[in-house]
Amino acid sequence: MTAANSHRTILAVWRIEQPRLITSLARMLRDVPLAEDLTQEALVAALERWPETGVPERPGAWLMATAKRRALDHLRRRQMLDRKHEMIALDMEEEQQAMPDLDAALDDDIGDELLRLVFTACHPLISREARVALALRMICGLTTEEIARAFLLPEATIAQRIVRAKRTLSESGLAYETPRGEELAQRLASVLEVVYLIFNEGYTAARGEDWLRPQLCNEALRMGRVLTSVAPNEPEAHALLALMELNASRTAARTDADGEPILLLEQNRALWDQLQIRRGLRALAHARDLGGAGGAYALQAAIVACHAEAHTADVTNWSRIAGLYGELAAVVPSPIVELNRAVALGMVEGPEAGLEIMDQLAHEPALKAYHLVQSVRGDLLHKLARFEEARSAFEEAATLAGNQRERDLLSRRAAEAAALSSQK
Repeated sequence: MTAANSHRTILAVWRIEQPRLITSLARMLRDVPLAEDLTQEALVAALERWPETGVPERPGAWLMATAKRRALDHLRRRQMLDRKHEMIALDMEEEQQAMPDLDAALDDDIGDELLRLVFTACHPLISREARVALALRMICGLTTEEIARAFLLPEATIAQRIVRAKRTLSESGLAYETPRGEELAQRLASVLEVVYLIFNEGYTAARGEDWLRPQLCNEALRMGRVLTSVAPNEPEAHALLALMELNASRTAARTDADGEPILLLEQNRALWDQLQIRRGLRALAHARDLGGAGGAYALQAAIVACHAEAHTADVTNWSRIAGLYGELAAVVPSPIVELNRAVALGMVEGPEAGLEIMDQLAHEPALKAYHLVQSVRGDLLHKLARFEEARSAFEEAATLAGNQRERDLLSRRAAEAAALSSQK
């Protein structure tokens, strides 16, 4: 294996194992930033050794063992007088003696530990914007670039938020816990947002060569299901689960055998998971029963439900979808919501109506580098047979897209528009 291939393999393993490593070390050390630092040290050790020795049979177990050794060394080196730290070191030594099979321990499910860590990161002492960014970066393994894309903000802004949040978390000695009662209510909205953004990154990856990251979607779904038990009377918890279930039901139809994206209206709906659709619709009904029909996640779930209930693309209730986007815009004003409303309105009243909204969004700062703006514009122009303008829009969208699969799709659409333009 070449050094380049070895590094790619290590980073691929790292993306998978990082949340487990940080979760386990944070539980042991009661210090989330320290857990992240030691996890990073384990990565450096892998980058130094694996190119020479080869990737271990169980790379996650190797990383865990290395991180634990670094943790013990850290506690001993500082010669802490604090009794809590002495007890942590003893507990870790006893755990290593009692459970020498780290491979088996690592292969167990995360359980609720990752969600507990997300709750810790979403403490009220940290600003709401920073809570979400911290949890996504440090705990869930998303890059600063991926988080910036989700918030439509510069990477530098997100990086500053994360640094400030880590400092607060470290200096305040915040507890590693799942809060109850009023404390849970204070953090729940941020936790739901973290889970939502994790799912979104898995549903359409911001960068890389794969359009989907199923592991992230599955982890978000798992945490979403747990949250409905942690907060059974919170309608938005059930609504978020509904939104994720309904979106995930289309997974098998969203890419072809080669991993290339298939757009919604072109998907084979026979491949949609009907069991998952039923679960999503039940969760949405439960959210409505709890009085949450007008919540942000409930409205988004209702939009996806319109697609799920349409057996063919032709019978999609686009009028209702456009109306729901209007309601959503009133609840959470956002240029992204308006962008989606432009698509729906274009389906109801024609492409010109969609372009009118697009013209209003043309100078929106948050959308300046957002590739889907030009993608939507290109689609609307294509429907109007304005193929040369469509080509230009698709090409610009392709240059802005960070994901290779999405970039290739947009390039193909630009080529198709160019071919049609030449025939006119």
